[in-house]
Order: sequence, then C-alpha cells, then structure tokens
Amino acid sequence: NVGMPITRRRASMFAVLLAVALLAALIVWVLPGLKRIAAPAVEFGLLDGSRTSVTDLRGRPVLLVFWATSCPPCIDEIPDLVKLHESLSSRGLMLIAVAMPYDPPVVVRDFARERQLPYAVAIDVPGHAARAFGIPAIPSAVLIDRDGRIAWQQTGRLDTPRVRRLIESMLDPG
Repeated sequence: NVGMPITRRRASMFAVLLAVALLAALIVWVLPGLKRIAAPAVEFGLLDGSRTSVTDLRGRPVLLVFWATSCPPCIDEIPDLVKLHESLSSRGLMLIAVAMPYDPPVVVRDFARERQLPYAVAIDVPGHAARAFGIPAIPSAVLIDRDGRIAWQQTGRLDTPRVRRLIESMLDPG
C-alpha cells in the first residue's frame, strides 16, 4: 500500500489541472462576449459616390457583408439581406455590402443596378476593409454595435435569424 498515496496525489493533481483547464476554457469562451473590441476605423467608397466610415456610423448598428458578384452563396443570401434592410433600416440599421478587391467596380455597379440592391454597396479595390476586419473567405459578415465595437462576426452563409435577433437587441423599439 505504499503506492496508494502517490496514486491519490496524482489523481488530486490531475483533478486540479483539469479544473484549471476547464476554467481557462470557460474564460476564453465567455470573455469575448463581455469585452468587445473596437471595429477598425475603415472608410468606404460607396457606389453612389459618397464616402462613409465606421466612425461616421457610430450610434447605430452596422452590418458589413463581404461578398463578390462571382460568389454563389453571396448571391443566394441577397434576398435575406434585402429583407433585413427593408425591415430594420428605418429603425437605425446600416447595411453595407463590401465588394471584394478582385471584383471590378463596373461589374459590382452593374450587378447592384440589375438586382436593385436597396442597401449601400461599397467598393474596396485596395482591400483595406477586408484586411482590417481579417476576412478569411466570403461570404463573411461583421456586426458592429452602436459604440463601434465588433459584436459578432461570421464566415459562411449568413445566419439570418441570429443576426436579426442581435441587430434588434441593438435597436430602439419600433
């Protein structure tokens, strides 16, 4: 029975290490939701010739959607984006579709006109916005809260019900 205390000590040490690891994992999982990071101060050139920036849009939620005219999933989510824009823009949502740098501006312009996109479309030829937000692939979306902090980010087809709930929680009752 000389080996028994060592086994109990090892088991206790293992239990303590496991508890510490679980606590660390919990902190890593919960903390990002508690402390949002500031969105990069990116400026956008819009198809209508105007310019806006993340800083200019403080005070309202902003949904940035990174897309390309050659991206089938991006095109597939346009009806959902139109519905979001039509139902929430009057309550303060600003939706900006940011075209990827490789998408020629004239193609983006023609696509937006043909589809009659009702929301703002930005041209990002130098790729500043995509780089600043660390966009790995498209479609991607970034939701910025009223204080200019990143509230949510997603790569892949937009989780419309989830993003709608998040946006509505940031808007005044309508």
